[in-house]
Amino acid sequence: MKHITVIGSGTMGNGIAHTFAMHGFEVALFDISKEALDRAIITITANLDRQLKKGAIDEQLKAATLNRIAVFTELETAVSNADLVVEAATENKEIKLNLFKQLSNLCREGVILASNTSSISITEIAAVTKKPGNVIGMHFMNPVPLMKLVEVIRGFATTDEVTNKIMDLAKQLDKVPVEVNDYPGFVANRILMPMINEAICTLYEGVAGVEEIDTVMKLGMAHPMGPLQLADFIGLDVCLAILNVLYNGFGNQKYAPCPLLVNMVNAGHKGVKSGAGFYKYVSGNKELVVADKFIVR
Repeated sequence: MKHITVIGSGTMGNGIAHTFAMHGFEVALFDISKEALDRAIITITANLDRQLKKGAIDEQLKAATLNRIAVFTELETAVSNADLVVEAATENKEIKLNLFKQLSNLCREGVILASNTSSISITEIAAVTKKPGNVIGMHFMNPVPLMKLVEVIRGFATTDEVTNKIMDLAKQLDKVPVEVNDYPGFVANRILMPMINEAICTLYEGVAGVEEIDTVMKLGMAHPMGPLQLADFIGLDVCLAILNVLYNGFGNQKYAPCPLLVNMVNAGHKGVKSGAGFYKYVSGNKELVVADKFIVR
């Protein structure tokens, strides 16, 4: 595989494009918005500059990485040369199903279609395509250029050949692929999201405050980031969406989203991306500036 198309230029999409391009692949980055693509290239450039400053890359690799990324707002053109398409669109099932139907019609024979979904069924996504055996989950972690794990999710129909190709490809990206089967939340989010939800419930019930909960998990459990800060970083709307998938998929009350999380998302408090969540942020950056003003409502 030489030509990779990435669908979606948000945080995950631009990170995936960055990673593939840095490892020598030609990348077509697609988004319906030219402005979003412009922001993505600015973000990729800034992230490359950070790697350059740390000595992880040199100027030559930075320039080569940027030169390997082409941007597109026409889906048919973006996938015309693709050997692999990695979808990193919004975590919304209907959007993904519609997109994979289109990709199945637009892509040439034999193209592997991968989704970066963090919870939506690969089997269900594959079922709307012409070749379900060529559909697989490729769940990168954020920030993509730095995080080693890739969850490789086999749908019910995913072939051994496709799975082996994606496992090998992840290794070419200097990642550690872990093969998992297609059940709600896969492994990472089936374990992580109930922990985050329980931390939110602990706050909701008045057991402790935001900083106290995060401090317990950082110092007591050696987590690099507390669960409430991590939820802000992931996006509270994304956490809610994943919990709903788990709750609907298993029908077990232990996955029911905390009412506080639901209220916060409904109020537009989505974490870093909105400037406020369990912490407050300045200009959307990830530095905590107010951590003691949170009031449970």
